[in-house]
Amino acid sequence: MNDVDILAARGPKNSVDPFRAYHAIVEPELSANGIVEDVATIFLTNRECPFRCLMCDLWQSTTDQRVPVGAIPTQIRHALESLPAAQHIKLYNSGNFFDAQAIPPKDFPAIAELVGGFKSVIVENHPQLCSDRCVEFQELCGTQLEIAMGLETSHEPTLAKLNKQMTVGDFATACESLRQNHIRLRTFILLRPPDTPEDEGVQRAIESVRFAFDCGVDCCAVIPTRTGNGIMEQLEQRGRFTPPQLTSLEVVLQEAVAWKRGRVFADLWDVRQFAACDVCADARIKRLSEINLTQQLPPPIECTACAVTSETSP
Repeated sequence: MNDVDILAARGPKNSVDPFRAYHAIVEPELSANGIVEDVATIFLTNRECPFRCLMCDLWQSTTDQRVPVGAIPTQIRHALESLPAAQHIKLYNSGNFFDAQAIPPKDFPAIAELVGGFKSVIVENHPQLCSDRCVEFQELCGTQLEIAMGLETSHEPTLAKLNKQMTVGDFATACESLRQNHIRLRTFILLRPPDTPEDEGVQRAIESVRFAFDCGVDCCAVIPTRTGNGIMEQLEQRGRFTPPQLTSLEVVLQEAVAWKRGRVFADLWDVRQFAACDVCADARIKRLSEINLTQQLPPPIECTACAVTSETSP
């Protein structure tokens, strides 16, 4: 699949205001120092990402053109005024923070002033766009910068199919450069991308987390691959994609957390859709949430209805 196929399968975008973030929340997260602290996440409105990844649905709340200079600081300021206090801040922009056509570089000083009081600021960026701008922004902020990059998978053939326009080597190179400049790293790992059987999806996700840690990543978020962007529905109809099971997410999380190499989180947004058993779904989700916040493994879920335990699933 290429840009043409992906664009052709899309529906309409949402209506957004370039001077307002399209969403903002405060959630607890286990920080790098082992303490649960509040994180303000601001979903910035800006121009669509130029990398049209196969699985991405974030384009739905983006603009077609770069937002005006001053719009991003206004979004952040307005969002912070509406949120309770937090110790850390994520500036997620449905793409790449250091893409000059997404976040105008002229706004960096104003953004840095707004976020400098937080213990850390976390932004998203593609490995191909990691440059001196990252270092300059950290110096402007005067606080710890953390960059979240989507590895998605360390399985090179699958990565090539995702239209991400990078290689595993590109990811490793970006990690090395950022670490040399004392920038922290987190990454996103897909659980069962297209053309991947369930068992292989579990093993490849585990291998991908291991690879990310080998590259110096501090934190991995494991995301169940889902439909919702047009092209993924087409792949599902063709038999090339089946959403992963909730129990598979459990297996990946408990395996990687047990290594104690860094934080590993399960993405729990709308995660109940992946549950095959209504009887144990809520208990499993609660267990995953507990693992996220403690990085400890509570007793496994034993369900008499589906006969699947957390230790033997999927």
